[in-house]
Amino acid sequence: MSNLNGEVSQFLDALNHPFRKEIDDVRKLILNTTYELSENIKWNGPNYCYKGADRITMRVQPPKKALQLIFHRGVSKKTQPKDRLISFKSSLLSWKENDRAIISFGSLEEIKEGQIDLIEIINEWLKATQEEK
Repeated sequence: MSNLNGEVSQFLDALNHPFRKEIDDVRKLILNTTYELSENIKWNGPNYCYKGADRITMRVQPPKKALQLIFHRGVSKKTQPKDRLISFKSSLLSWKENDRAIISFGSLEEIKEGQIDLIEIINEWLKATQEEK
């Protein structure tokens, strides 16, 4: 089991975010998937890297009525793939481009209901992007 990054926890403590429990639950889900991810702060929120490459960023600011996970291929713009990066069908995913998708959770219940899909999405996303830097 991967541990939560202490610096990220301190950052979140300072925010006094209304979804703090939900944020921590999602952090644990992300860090306990098949791939070994590192957690840091980027773009004012928890960020997850695989082999040093940014892949998933949690949008927690400004505090809203939902927390969002942004699935991406890193900082720099890349050529768009012809098809979506993953084929997994889930109502959780909102596609912005073929290489960028967002998942929004508005409650702890939504996280619990979507956790199986979320884990599958994370694993497929990391598999699809693991060769890119």
